[in-house]
Amino acid sequence: MDRKLKNTLALTVILIFVIALGSFYAFYIQSNDQKEKKSKIADLNLNAYNTAELLDQLNTLQKRVAELDSILAMRKYNIPAKLTQSKFYDFVNRVSYNFSPQSFVNIEYEDIIAEEFYSYYTYKLSGTATFNDVYSLIYAMEQSKELKKVLRCNFVNFVQVDKEGIPHYLVSYNIFVAVYFSIEDRFTSATLKENRLIPNPIYDVFYPLIRNEIPPNKDNLLDVQTAQLLALIPDGAFLVDSGGRTYLLWEGDQVYLGYVTEIDYHTNQVSFILNKGGLIEKITLSLGEKKRE
Repeated sequence: MDRKLKNTLALTVILIFVIALGSFYAFYIQSNDQKEKKSKIADLNLNAYNTAELLDQLNTLQKRVAELDSILAMRKYNIPAKLTQSKFYDFVNRVSYNFSPQSFVNIEYEDIIAEEFYSYYTYKLSGTATFNDVYSLIYAMEQSKELKKVLRCNFVNFVQVDKEGIPHYLVSYNIFVAVYFSIEDRFTSATLKENRLIPNPIYDVFYPLIRNEIPPNKDNLLDVQTAQLLALIPDGAFLVDSGGRTYLLWEGDQVYLGYVTEIDYHTNQVSFILNKGGLIEKITLSLGEKKRE
């Protein structure tokens, strides 16, 4: 066999081997990869949407989220998610900002208690304040949009007399509060709007009906108890006090501890009503005498 024929046979054998090897790789090794790729392409084609359809789905879901959020926003109370302790301190500071100068609040953190679906911090509020300031503080915590509840409290009333001799009827208090929060946002609204936290004033249940402390006459009003009626004019009266100072008063004018209730020009009389520490006294002055009731 000549050399040329040998080379031809060798190349033919090599070609057959390469073809066999390529066929084996293409039909056996790559066939599994091709099946996987075709399966993925089929899945993608099955779930494929165009941009317009995806935008419509997004708008629909956004409307549904807004509806659910509005339902939560309409509820009187929400439980906030991942609440920080400093937020309650800020809340109390905002509520107590307009308290009277005699009122103050101390805040003491106590504990954190975990429940199944929510947790809550416990705080102790203490200090002294006027009755309406304490009531405003409790009202704000109970009516706050983010859920807070007063657990227990105690009050002791006392009288504080300032440098000018004016008595202030105050309350010493201890209030224990639970501030609720959750690790999820399922109980709260994204558009949170605070409830009305300012109550209408109510009667001070600790204010004594009869008091020993009588405020001083710092406005230099007429002291009716030592006054004398000098003269009457239609709808008005001239009076003088023990120090010789004269006053021209009309019905409804304020005097020390009370008001002018009536000026009778025909009977030459002026009537007053005084509040002496809870004791109501009616005094009538005339040009010639003084009458008390």
